Formats: sequence, structure tokens, C-alpha cells
Amino acid sequence: MTLINEVIINKKSNLNPIWIMRQAGRYLPEFRKIRKLNPNFIKLCLNENLSSKITLQPLKRFNLDAAIIFSDILMLPYGLDQSVIFKKNFGPLLGDLNLNQMSKIKEKDFVAKLSPIYKAINNVSKNELLINKNMIGFVGAPWTLLVYMINKQSPKIKLKRTFFKDKILINETLLIIDKFLKKHIKNQIKSGANIIQIFDSWAGLLDEKDLPDYVYYPTLNLVNYIKTLHVPVICFPRGIKNYKNYCENVKPDVISIDYEVDPYLIKKQIKIPIQGGLNPKILLTNKENLKKQTFKYLKIFKDFPYIFNLGHGILPETKPEMVEYMVNLVKDYK
Repeated sequence: MTLINEVIINKKSNLNPIWIMRQAGRYLPEFRKIRKLNPNFIKLCLNENLSSKITLQPLKRFNLDAAIIFSDILMLPYGLDQSVIFKKNFGPLLGDLNLNQMSKIKEKDFVAKLSPIYKAINNVSKNELLINKNMIGFVGAPWTLLVYMINKQSPKIKLKRTFFKDKILINETLLIIDKFLKKHIKNQIKSGANIIQIFDSWAGLLDEKDLPDYVYYPTLNLVNYIKTLHVPVICFPRGIKNYKNYCENVKPDVISIDYEVDPYLIKKQIKIPIQGGLNPKILLTNKENLKKQTFKYLKIFKDFPYIFNLGHGILPETKPEMVEYMVNLVKDYK
């Protein structure tokens, strides 16, 4: 059994597994070489040979306990024929949402369009670097995907004022998202993913009163579905204020915390395994500070089932030697 599975399934608290959100990608020079020759991000995600290679790059460098497939949560709207492009120094730009057209998409066509992702997962899961390690697949949460598909770009700080105006559009889109997310998840698991992480990057935009309709119920539906496939599920509801309520309502196997929450409070309030928390900016400071902050999380969760990770994705400016130092700190901690 892998170290991560020991923590999740057997609730072992004397282990220090580690992986890093966005570990495959932008901070690695070997990734940048590939990216320079492949400016179209969507095409790169759908190049099974290159995405497999990119997924394995951090495992060749660091003693990590999992690979996470090099892909993007916006592959779902892309698979549903909504235009998705990534503009340099801006982020994703999505085309108009055509519900009528989207509702006619056949599941087999959606799967065929995203099949290179599943082939890449299959390639990576069979690689010798994955012996005794996990292969993590992932999706965006229904709410976060809804935000991108209707807002058509990152909301940054807040949603457009008209966002909630068309309730029919919202409800119909959520139904389509749910249907095809389940298909996307199932195919990742069939291809070799043995953990699924659900990223709810924009959960923090909602008021507490709106969380049940847009975050709790839609995500619980997905979590329950993943559990029927006998694979652990990690949820990362970035920016929410009440992780306890989230866990009680959504019931993930692991809760991934962001860097703005108090880890002491989290440990008191939450009974399930915990992941993450370290601010990615700490990796941009110095080794002394990185050691102090890394040990802080390891000490807090010393007698608790815990997977070391960041409280958000690794930043592009991060030096690989700082990552190596952090990984070794975690692995050597007693």
C-alpha cells in the first residue's frame, strides 16, 4: 500500500507523504523547454506523449509520493465544445456558452475528445517511477466550472453582477457539468488514476448561505459517485471560511486546506485526514524560513493523518532546489 493510501485508508499518523499541487509544470526548466515549443496549452494537454513526460518530470527530480496528471480543469468545457484558450499573462478565456448545443453532445464524443488524457494517465500509471506511488486524477468542482463557463474568464475577486440572473441557465449547466464530470472521472480511474482530487478554486466567492446549493450538494453528489468506484477523493474548497461545515456536508476522504486557514483550528475541528496548508510564497524566501514553516505544519499534524502539500499551486518563480530541500525536510522528519 502507498504512503498516501496508508494515511487515507488506515489513518496512519506516523508517515509523511508529500506531493505538490501543480508539481508538473511551470517552475521546472525541463517543462519550460517543452512549453516553448508547444504554445497552445490545450493541444499540449491533449498530446499524450508530452503530457505523460511532463507528469513524470517532478518524480525524476524529487522523492514525491504521487504523480498528478498534467491537464487542466477546463478540459471539461473544452470537451463540451465551449471554446477555451489560454492567453499569456491573463489566463483562460472561454467562448459563449451554448446550452442548446451542449445538451446534444453524446458521451462517446466527449470521451473521444478527451481520450489523450486517459491514455496519458494509463502511460504514467505503468511507469516504473510510479511503483508504490499514487496516480492522481482530478477535476474542477461543479461550482468552479460553472463560474468559468458563465463568467468566461477568471473572476479574480468577484463575479459579474449579472452572474445569478439566469437561474435556468445555471441549473441546466450544473446538470450537464455533473453528467460529464462523472464520465471524466470514471475514465480517469479506468485508465489508472487511484485518487481523485476535486479543485473548487472559487468556493471562496460565495456567501455562506449559498454554499449548500452551489458547493455542498453538487460536490457531495460527485464525492458519493467517486466512492462507488472505490477510489479515495480529496476535496480542495479554496477560500471557504468554514472547513468543518464543508467536511460534514461533503464528506470527502481527505480535506485539502489553503494557506489562509488556522491549521491549529483545523486539527481541532476536523476528524478526517488533512492535506496541505503551506503558503507557496514560502518557497520564494530562503531555506531557513522554509524549514521553519515546513516544520510548523509537520509538528501541528504530527499525531494526525496528514499529507504534506501546499495551500495552493506552486508558483512559476519557484526554484527547483527549494522544492528539493522542502521534500527532503518532509521525508527526513521524525
